[in-house]
Amino acid sequence: MFPNEKNHKERLSQRVVKGGFWVFSLRLVHRLFSLARIVILARILAPHDFGLMGIAMLTMATLETFSQTGFQQALIQKKDNVESYLNSAWTVSILRGIILFSILYCIAPIAANFFKVPEAKSIIQVIGFSVLFQAFTNIGVIYFQKELEFNKQFIYQLSGTLADFIVAVSAAFILKSVWALVFGILAGDFVRCIVSYIIHPYKPHLSSDLGKAKELFGFGKWILGSSIIMFLTTQGDDIFVGKLLGITMLGFYQMAYKLSNMPATEITHTISQVTFPAYSKLQDNIPKLREAYLKVLQITAFLSFPIAGLIFVLAPDFTKIFLGEKWMPMVPAMMVLALWGLIRSIGATKGPIYQAVGKPGIATKLQFVRLILLVIIIYPFTIKWGILGTSLTVLLSILPVEPISFYLAMKIIKCRVWEFGKLIALPTLGVTAMSTAILASKFFIFSITGMVSFFALIAIGVIAYITMAIIFDWLFRYNIRETIQKQFFG
Repeated sequence: MFPNEKNHKERLSQRVVKGGFWVFSLRLVHRLFSLARIVILARILAPHDFGLMGIAMLTMATLETFSQTGFQQALIQKKDNVESYLNSAWTVSILRGIILFSILYCIAPIAANFFKVPEAKSIIQVIGFSVLFQAFTNIGVIYFQKELEFNKQFIYQLSGTLADFIVAVSAAFILKSVWALVFGILAGDFVRCIVSYIIHPYKPHLSSDLGKAKELFGFGKWILGSSIIMFLTTQGDDIFVGKLLGITMLGFYQMAYKLSNMPATEITHTISQVTFPAYSKLQDNIPKLREAYLKVLQITAFLSFPIAGLIFVLAPDFTKIFLGEKWMPMVPAMMVLALWGLIRSIGATKGPIYQAVGKPGIATKLQFVRLILLVIIIYPFTIKWGILGTSLTVLLSILPVEPISFYLAMKIIKCRVWEFGKLIALPTLGVTAMSTAILASKFFIFSITGMVSFFALIAIGVIAYITMAIIFDWLFRYNIRETIQKQFFG
């Protein structure tokens, strides 16, 4: 390897590590605010209010998903300079935003009538302004992700998070209604739009060169297809619950989903933001790509398993202590969805591989298979067991697909089954020991009566898990300590 090539790879590695630190920090801060927001608002508002907001967000997400361009991913994946594409992409974004806003305003009565909730009409119409704020956001912020400048991404995203938290919580104390949630989201998107022009020097302008947009869509069409199928598999259950079981049960289900999948969502978001641009730069070097992927998988598994285990074991206690008795009906669904969140976080390591090597169609086709399984079993399961049945549907539909997906990813990076299997099997044993320690302490030493005992059990579980990791390092050369030291401490 020539010196300049070696230095380039070292610089890339350092940028990936620094980028990962900033993205993880952002998501950690964001979720701390989000969790505090949920706990506060859950105490003030009713499940019905969260269900109303869920309908509005579902309606908006449906239109956004079915009009996805995939331009952002295409711009990141391109190895050459993309500045000549920015104005065309921004122009399409604005046109799309105006059209979506108009459609949202017009179909609001239809959506409200579909779910048989008349008060959802005005909420859907007002929340549509969020689409406009996102459409007019400075396209230049794409460079934060493309060039791994996540310190700037941190400031950009955090500004909206703070605005959402402050406005939503303040409005909740004053209004004590679903409008607190609406105003919070609008404030967050508006502030991000303004900050995007302050934090990045690029000044976009309207362009009539739609040929560039057509070129980007050659890659983006697979992102569109994947986004549609992903939406149907991850949000179709919300639509089904809202229609079949009613608005209040939708509120329970969405709260269970958010809390159980919050860690998984953060891990997947961090992974996709950092690894996709990094993998794109390594797409022609399979050995380096494989090495990078296995390190990401190891760290992801090491973090995801204990988080999912804690949510699964302590879901009833967390709900009773922090949210109140009125939210207890969601606990069984929350426990099942914690397992789904674990699989989702591990599975998220593969998507950036497919996109980076220019094969996003693989993920689209596999998601379609999962969608078929979901459609087949969701109705009988939901009719028989309510939101618990819906949760089981979400979990069961992914189990046959993930092994195939991992096999195809390993084939691309030429990874042996043992290399992959070891990174999953050892955390599985660790989380089993952790759960056993928590349950034994809970039933034989002390019962949970408040926050002190709740956090004491978390500490017991974490100590048990770390102890098992040290044993694995010694017996099986798991090397998690070495991996963490190299990736995060140089």
